[in-house]
Amino acid sequence: MPRFLVLLMLLWAGSAVADGPKPLTDHQFEQLRGKVQAKLDDLRATAEFPGVTVGFVLADGRSAGVSSGFADAAKKVLLKPDDRMLAGSIGKTYVAAVVLQLVEEGKIGLDDKLEKWLGKEPWYPRLPNGPDLTIRHLLNHTAGLPEYFQAKGVTEAVKADPDRVWKPEELVAYVLDAKPAFAPGKGFAYADTDYILVGMAAEKAGGKPLFAEIERRLLKPLNLDKTTPSDRRVIPGLVSGHAAIRNPFGYQGPTIVDGKFVMNPQMEYAGGGLASTPEDLARWAKAVYEGKAFQKKETLTAMLTGVDAGTGRGGGKGVKYGLGVQIRESEWGPSYGHGGWFPGYLSEVEYFADHKVAIAVQFNTDAERSLKKGLRAYIGDVAKLVIEGK
Repeated sequence: MPRFLVLLMLLWAGSAVADGPKPLTDHQFEQLRGKVQAKLDDLRATAEFPGVTVGFVLADGRSAGVSSGFADAAKKVLLKPDDRMLAGSIGKTYVAAVVLQLVEEGKIGLDDKLEKWLGKEPWYPRLPNGPDLTIRHLLNHTAGLPEYFQAKGVTEAVKADPDRVWKPEELVAYVLDAKPAFAPGKGFAYADTDYILVGMAAEKAGGKPLFAEIERRLLKPLNLDKTTPSDRRVIPGLVSGHAAIRNPFGYQGPTIVDGKFVMNPQMEYAGGGLASTPEDLARWAKAVYEGKAFQKKETLTAMLTGVDAGTGRGGGKGVKYGLGVQIRESEWGPSYGHGGWFPGYLSEVEYFADHKVAIAVQFNTDAERSLKKGLRAYIGDVAKLVIEGK
């Protein structure tokens, strides 16, 4: 074959790879939305949960949300795509992004000792592993700290005063003098305690309240207007969750009673702390995992460099945990994202890097058995439509 023909074929092949799949027309996009809606309705028909919402973002940035089921089954109030739910630990992804922006600005270092920022607190000498903890250990859950909300007395204290506004140090107090699981950096143990501490350090380093910074640095610039701090018992647009009896706080049934959440979700602080919609969560995942929240490429690299998280909460077989991100394999290549739980709600978001597509799902129940399968399986069902077109 003549050399120029070989060259021409190579150029054509490279162009085809670079171009990738053609963007959908508006009509095709609406057809896709309809297919996702139909799939969601089918899935709900075979399960027992009250309602579910899904959001997805395509490679070209177009996004949509769909819903199925009820916000209030007793009153036959339908769930809407823009109804907010508490996103639980997905909030850690935003907290980590703020910390990494502070790192870019030279205000804090990933390998700073936590003692540098909180060491003057009178309780600090009683913190497990206190002298050796770094910001990185906290962000990737290699700190070895116990989980504060599993400590004796937390549930009773929350229920005794549902209006209480908790200070972060009051949450940390529940793990003081406890035995650590391992030395810092010598294992993986997912704990909200880690993010309570890193949130406090970020406020010291940045000089501003954490959630004000999340709004200023992330929510407003990225136009995530459906996402808001869950810092009070009445949150605009929040639909009631439905809590199963077997949860750490012991609530059962509707989580909004007489117009108020049964407890002050503010106590979650940097362990989560946000109410959102799946479409907003998906848009956030696409933005952050494509580096749009950062100024430097190495910042995203640091975020996506994971440690083995093969056991326990926040982990699983083949799972790695980066700086506020679960790194997992899927049928569609590597995915970056996070799961979230809060009494009455379950959430999951994944960004599929090879396809530049993000998908999120939220349920207004935390009764996992009612779903009949895992949250990632629901995302997988939607991915087959959004990524594969099947």
